[in-house]
Amino acid sequence: MKFWPFSRKSGHDGAVDNSLDLFRKLFGWMATKSGMSVSHKTSLEVTAVLACVRVLAEGVAQVPLKVFKTKTVGEGMDEAKKHPLYRVLYRKPNGWMTSFEMREMMTMHCALTGNAYAFVNRLRGEVRELIPIKMGCVTVEQQDNYSLVYRVTAPNGESRPFPPEAIWHWRGPSWDGVVGMDIINLAREAIGLAMSTEESHARMQRNGAAIGGVYSVEGTLNKQQYEDLRKWLAKNFDGIENVGKTKLLDRSAKFYPSTMTGMDAQLLETRRHQIEEICRAMRVMPIMVGYSDKAATYASAEQMFLAHVVHTLSPWYERIEQSADCNLLTDKELDEGYYIKFNAAGLMRGSHKDRSEYFAKALGAGGSPAWMTPDEVRGLEELNPKGGAAAELPKPTNVGGSAATPKEKINGKPDLQPA
Repeated sequence: MKFWPFSRKSGHDGAVDNSLDLFRKLFGWMATKSGMSVSHKTSLEVTAVLACVRVLAEGVAQVPLKVFKTKTVGEGMDEAKKHPLYRVLYRKPNGWMTSFEMREMMTMHCALTGNAYAFVNRLRGEVRELIPIKMGCVTVEQQDNYSLVYRVTAPNGESRPFPPEAIWHWRGPSWDGVVGMDIINLAREAIGLAMSTEESHARMQRNGAAIGGVYSVEGTLNKQQYEDLRKWLAKNFDGIENVGKTKLLDRSAKFYPSTMTGMDAQLLETRRHQIEEICRAMRVMPIMVGYSDKAATYASAEQMFLAHVVHTLSPWYERIEQSADCNLLTDKELDEGYYIKFNAAGLMRGSHKDRSEYFAKALGAGGSPAWMTPDEVRGLEELNPKGGAAAELPKPTNVGGSAATPKEKINGKPDLQPA
């Protein structure tokens, strides 16, 4: 009996080969060489994938996303708190979600499928609401004039097209510039092998990590004797409850092991390697998912955490910022100096000692030119500005009133005395 009512053949171009492949494609299942079927949902059952997705999603969601406006030249920028988009992005995108929850959800979608979508609800041209669209409910079509049309399928099955200004599209690494590449599909072999080794390990543990083999007895067993022996073996030999029990063999029976142990099969080594493979595909440092090298020290781990912000999260921030500028702000607002920015300064903070040394140099300690004002330093520490002299660059301590001028040379060197 066929599971699917029709079958279709094709060449070996990655298309449908039979009805089972068609079923897998329709429901998002991707076959692998290890024999495991991988989908976006089942891949999250692999702890390495789940950890990578959570690291990315929480890294994007925990950093404030705000609307800013540049001032005149030389006067910096301000948070555009009166802009209608400020509250939507920073705190409340819709009536039932927080900004953290929406960005966490969309990052998970984008990390897994390469795309994330949100409906942009505008009122008199102003963005009033952002509604994330469930994964798999949007298809993108590029017209002959290169414009995009988004076809969204509602929960009731109704489908309708939307123009680009109605959809906020997060596009991951893309091959055609229209949609992002499906990351789980590209990494399905690594994920499938991780699932396969975990299942093999689980089966071994279910059997008490006992070695399988051949139970040989003298003579020929009839059908009833074979079934009785099979039940007896399952009851007294197999299963974790029989581990450590003494085995009794009768009728000159002999046991010949025929399978590898977990150590022989190197299941643990394979599972460790698959963590690295999945992290490589998801572009997340293994230490961020709880997998660290034995040679890692506290100092090197701290640098790895900073590298995670620079090399993993920063590209996500820039990708989302530019997408928000293009999709949520009008050309007029862009010309007026509005832009959308993540504030990731808090993630880059090191220890108090490191920050103190950095700020001291920024303020001109040691005679080097200052490149930050005291108020700018206070702002990075989330302290209110003082104004006045604190808003100006400090002068080096070896010039001005405290400078020293040479009066005479002693042993070939100038004798520095206060001027």
